[in-house]
Order: sequence, then C-alpha cells, then structure tokens
Amino acid sequence: MSLLQKIAEIESEMARTQKNKATAHHLGLLKARLAKLKRELITPKGGSGGGPGEGFDVAKTGDARIGFVGFPSVGKSTLLSNLAGVYSEVAAYEFTTLTTVPGVIRYKGAKIQLLDLPGIIEGAKDGKGRGRQVIAVARTCNLILIVLDVLKPLGHKKLIEHELEGFGIRLNKEPPNIGFKKKDKGGINFTATCAQSELDGETVKSILSEYKIHNADLTLRSDATADDLIDVVEGNRVYIPCIYVLNKIDQISIEELDVIYKIPHCVPISAHHRWNFDDVLERIWDYLHLVRIYTKPKGQLPDYTSPVVLQDGKTSVDDFCLKIHKNLIKELKYALVWGSSVKHNPQKVGKDHVMEDEDVIQLVKK
Repeated sequence: MSLLQKIAEIESEMARTQKNKATAHHLGLLKARLAKLKRELITPKGGSGGGPGEGFDVAKTGDARIGFVGFPSVGKSTLLSNLAGVYSEVAAYEFTTLTTVPGVIRYKGAKIQLLDLPGIIEGAKDGKGRGRQVIAVARTCNLILIVLDVLKPLGHKKLIEHELEGFGIRLNKEPPNIGFKKKDKGGINFTATCAQSELDGETVKSILSEYKIHNADLTLRSDATADDLIDVVEGNRVYIPCIYVLNKIDQISIEELDVIYKIPHCVPISAHHRWNFDDVLERIWDYLHLVRIYTKPKGQLPDYTSPVVLQDGKTSVDDFCLKIHKNLIKELKYALVWGSSVKHNPQKVGKDHVMEDEDVIQLVKK
C-alpha cells in the first residue's frame, strides 16, 4: 500500500469520525499517524533519491528573503518584474515560470531578495508538479507573499494554506507554548498550567506512544490542541509571517475593494497597472521586522546611506559585530550608541546592549 493511499485512508477515517470527548483520544492518534506519514512524504526514507531539482534553490543574498507563492497565472511574475525590474518570463498561459527567478529590491536601505516561485498546484505536498521543491524553497524565506487572483481568492487561499500546512509551514502563527523534553526513564510527566479543552493525560500518552516516546516531561502553558502537540514533537515546523496579495483589482468595483480592505493580512494591488505598490512595500517592511543600524567612523558624520540591517530579536552589539566580521567582537572595548535605545546621547555600552531601529553606533577597539 503506497504512502498516498495510507494518507487518504486515515483522512477519510478522520472525516467519518464524530468529534466529541469520547473520540478525542482516537482522533489524536490518527492525527499523529497522519503527521508521521506526511513527514515521510517530504523526506523519503533511504535511497539517494533523484537529487535536488536543477537550479532550484537560489543563494541567499541581502538582508531578508521573500517568496512569492501562488497558483499559475495569478501575476506573480508581473509583480516581481514591476517591483524589482527583473525580467521573469511573462505570458498569458499557465506554468510560464519553471524554476525560481530571483530579484533584489532596495527599500529603506535594506536589500530584500524576492523569489518568484513556480505555480503551486493542488497536491504539491504529495510531490506533484515541482511542488516539493517549491515549498522547500518557501521554507527558507523570512516572509511569504501569497499572490491570489481577486476574482477567485478564497478557494485558492484555502488550497495554498493547506499545501503549506502539509509541509510544516505555519503562517502568521506563534510557536505553541509547550515545554517538551525527552528523558531516559521515569515515564511521561504531564503538567498543564491552565485548563485544557482538548488534551488530557490519556490523549497525550497515546500521541507520544505513536512516536515511540515513553519517557518525557511535557508542560502545557496554553490551551493547546492535538495539532500543537504534534508540531512540537515533530520539531521541524517553521513559523513564517505571510501577506495575501490580491492581484488584478482593475477587474472589480470600488465597493468590492472596500470589502477586501477589511480582510486581515491582505493587500489589494494591480501588478499590471502598478497600483498600490507602495502599500505592499510598506506592509512587507512591517512584517519583516528589520532593524537598521547606522555606523559612525570616529570624528566623522554617520553614514546614513548604507545601514547594517539586523533581524528583529538579534539586535545586540554582539550580533552587529558578528554581522560585519566574526573577529570584530574580540577586539571590541566598548561601543558608543546614539538613538532611542539609550538614555544619554551618546552612551557607552557593552556587547549585550540591545539596539533599536535607526540607532547610530561607533565601535571603540582595544
């Protein structure tokens, strides 16, 4: 029996089973089995396989990486070529783009790499089309732009989300607040710091035993679902922010546009007429959470043209030094910082000081 048949069988059994307290245990087991089979689909066991697709993943350049995901012919290539001035072949038939086309834009001093990924089709997560490689590249992005056709958005949105979820990509979600630690002996120690609506000791044990884990410490710090627990145990999930770009708004009325603007994480544009591009760029900037740090040589004015761009959460002086050169931190005596992260301008700080957007820094060596 092939993997796909097994998956279809479990999915049909889940659809047949009623959801209530008595069946929660059984459903949890089925979900765990499903997650295991799906993982085998993405990373086939043994064998050298066919090797990666030719020219698929692109070298990472710039400060952040954005993937354009969508069905064929929704205007991903038009959007890319109009944003970045890169020529990605554009035509009116489906599947024009066959491999990844990279482009780079400069925005607010940051270099952002844009990747035009080939059209995803239904069943990409089961290895149809170039789907598996497309989604593997999507996993490495800092932000995913899902490009949708405004005339048929919701059906497409559900399908694409389903494909990405099947690949362990979670969109606009925080990692579940679950502490999980394997150990050698002592059974399963299960504690919940708040009321659980779905998981109980029995269900947790059955899900963990499906993964052949019989000794572990598990702490639930939020009301978690069986899916959250499986995500934590699998451990290969990536949490990526996502913006839905609704293309081809030149084909709808103003009233419909007003409705679209109320959908969260959504930006309507027209790639062909270049409408509303500044809104897209501004939204991209918000979601990437990049921090710009300007450098100041001693006795000169700060260089405001080329900032050093750091990822949010990694903005200490230490991270700044590593970004420039790994040996720089050994020579650092202290740093002078001007900006919103310090009380005095300038202020002497050590390597653990956390900087904010548009701070100015001057390094003093030993």
